[in-house]
Amino acid sequence: MVKGLRGGGQISDLSGKVVLLTGATRGIGRKAAHGIAPTGATIVVVGRDKERVDMLISELEQIEGCGPVHGEICDLLVQKEIRSLADRFNNQFDRLDVLINNAGAIFTKKITTVDGFERTWALNHNAYFLLTSLLKDKLLTTPDSRVISTASDAHVPGRMGWDDLQYERRGNRNGWSSYCQSKLANILFTKELAKKLEGTSVTANCIHPGFVNTGFSRNNGIIGRLLMALTWPVQRNSTKGAETIVWLAISDKARQHNGDYLYNCKLGRLTKAAKNEEDAARLWLLSEEMTGTSGVW
Repeated sequence: MVKGLRGGGQISDLSGKVVLLTGATRGIGRKAAHGIAPTGATIVVVGRDKERVDMLISELEQIEGCGPVHGEICDLLVQKEIRSLADRFNNQFDRLDVLINNAGAIFTKKITTVDGFERTWALNHNAYFLLTSLLKDKLLTTPDSRVISTASDAHVPGRMGWDDLQYERRGNRNGWSSYCQSKLANILFTKELAKKLEGTSVTANCIHPGFVNTGFSRNNGIIGRLLMALTWPVQRNSTKGAETIVWLAISDKARQHNGDYLYNCKLGRLTKAAKNEEDAARLWLLSEEMTGTSGVW
């Protein structure tokens, strides 16, 4: 048993259990992988760049107690690649104990993906929804499995633009508005997912990592890099940002949570919009249409 994790409780030996983590090669994803590795769980790390994935695998294998580590290359902006990732996983593993939807970004320039969606929405919401749906059967057949999604307090100013989710007409404030909308969607998705999973042993929760410089601003030009540099004094480090993900993934005590939004391993504050059950149900139906998963649930 491993003791001392924030949030209380003991951490069981997770040898033989399987964890799938997206956005694993940078920032809080990388630190989450480091935090989970000592439990002995089999970890499947997902990233876009093979060199970074291989580097992470080498790091994890040096950690005492680390179990088997597998790398997967996938561009989560592309639904075809997500489907291929899910197929590979389903063919290789007979269980999924923890699914961590962590990959995310803010894109200051509006570009549409090959599937026809604004990039921030495609990565931060559609990818979560599609991957979780495609791995549904593995989650349901694995006792006490968990789904953890990285949301954010950026949901606070977020609004669901039901008539213009892809920002084809609305102003996007250099990507910030679509980012806030996507983080609100993460919470609504989690709330509705927990409802869909009622009566099963699967739990679904989401987290706010705090203001962490994860490096995703590097792809957004000099303005993005400048903003992150100016706010450096109030940023948390990645280890601190990953703490709640690790706790939800491996702590026995974390099983008390379902459909919750957590920060620092405790319940976080939600806006009225993030608690709207009708919006959560509406988003679910739209998400099924956008990802071609109608009938899966």
